Amino acid sequence: MNFIAMDFETANRHPESACSLALVMVRNNKIVDRFYTVINPQMPFDGRNIQVHQITPDDVKDAPTMAEVWPKIKDLYQPGMLVAAHNARFDANVLKMSLARYDIAEPHYLVIDTLKTSRLFEPDLPNHKLNTVSEALDVELWHHHNALSDSEACAGILIKQNEKMGDEAIKNLIEQR
Repeated sequence: MNFIAMDFETANRHPESACSLALVMVRNNKIVDRFYTVINPQMPFDGRNIQVHQITPDDVKDAPTMAEVWPKIKDLYQPGMLVAAHNARFDANVLKMSLARYDIAEPHYLVIDTLKTSRLFEPDLPNHKLNTVSEALDVELWHHHNALSDSEACAGILIKQNEKMGDEAIKNLIEQR
């Protein structure tokens, strides 16, 4: 499989408050590249979010905005390009709303949600949180809620599920954004 695994962390409950982003590029079921950045959301942080991901306003004060990050990554979000995320509805919405703040059009791409694939392919797990699925599939998750760690785990989950279930089972779960 060839895809990009994506994960965002947000500064607060608003989806347009992206404060970190990681992308993990997979080619032929192997991780071949990684991209990570903190993002200045230009809005206040919620203490609850800081507690989860440990990113503070000081960490992002000199960081690029999403409008500045977008030109570096936009070519990864094209029709026909597959993007994976664990709870993809959240991450795709963060991307969409973070871009909309800067009047940047929403990209169109293919998406697969490893939360959904895990519910289907790993039905006996007690829950389908990223850490639970990672542990069950023996996928490394070195720092839960660090966007790079979460993206690597998402990629690892989809790779293992693809190896176990095959291309057709995975293709049936791909959606258009």
